[in-house]
This record gives sequence, structure tokens and C-alpha cells, in this order.
Amino acid sequence: MKIIFSLIGGLLFAFSLTGCLGEDYDFTPPSVTLSNPTNSESDIKLKVANIDWKSDKEYKKETKDILSLARKQKQVSINSGQQDYLDFDSQDFKIEKISIWVWKQGEKVELEVDKNLNFNFPKEKGEYLIEVDLLTDNGSAEFVGNIVIK
Repeated sequence: MKIIFSLIGGLLFAFSLTGCLGEDYDFTPPSVTLSNPTNSESDIKLKVANIDWKSDKEYKKETKDILSLARKQKQVSINSGQQDYLDFDSQDFKIEKISIWVWKQGEKVELEVDKNLNFNFPKEKGEYLIEVDLLTDNGSAEFVGNIVIK
């Protein structure tokens, strides 16, 4: 009887492990969305400008004029001083450094990002280009967008 219970226990253990072995992981560079916890309609999906990513394979993209690419993006309205957070579609990497910059009339200003990836948009109204620089253990990526602060 003990042998039967041992065999059944062994089989149950083996079957429980098979669920762990078949998982798929996504090691591609992430996409980035600027998300507002109180208003998902103002989420901004950023455009990839530059990528130098090494994981399951190598990903490279280079954009010479990122501000021109940012200007071509659909402009999204944001409230003055609005708090958002960076949302990655996947995060199979360790963030080493993240920087968010806004550009207005050629002037570049860095926005403070906390450990939970929250940040505040400027209080000054106007048209801005936004740049997110991501440095990870898998490489680097740069994303851009086009916003207007009302």
C-alpha cells in the first residue's frame, strides 16, 4: 500500500512540474506606455526611436533625428502637472537607469522618476516632445512621443 501511495505521490509531483517547464518568456525589447492611473484614456503609447538590445537575439534600430520622429506622432492632451507612470508590456530585464525628458522649443528638461516609475508632467502649458531613455541589463532603448499640456 505504501508503494502505491509513493507512486501516486511521485506522479502528481512530476505532473505539477510539467506546468513550469512549458512557459514562454518574451525577451524582446519592451514597448512603453505612459499611463495615468485615474484616466486610461490619456495613456500614451511611445514610439521606439533607438534600440540596442541583446537577449534571445540582437535587436538594433537607429533614428538619426528623434525629435523629428516625435513630432510625427499623434499629439495627446495631458493635464498640467498630471502624474503618470511608465508601463512596460514586458519586463524580463533589470532596469539600471531610466530618464524622462521633455522638449519645448529646443529646450530639454529632465523629469524626476521615482522608484515605482511615477513622474509628473510639467505645470507649464504648451506643446512638448517627450523622450524616455531606458538602460537595462539587456541593452538600451529610447522612446518618443508628442504631447500638449493644457
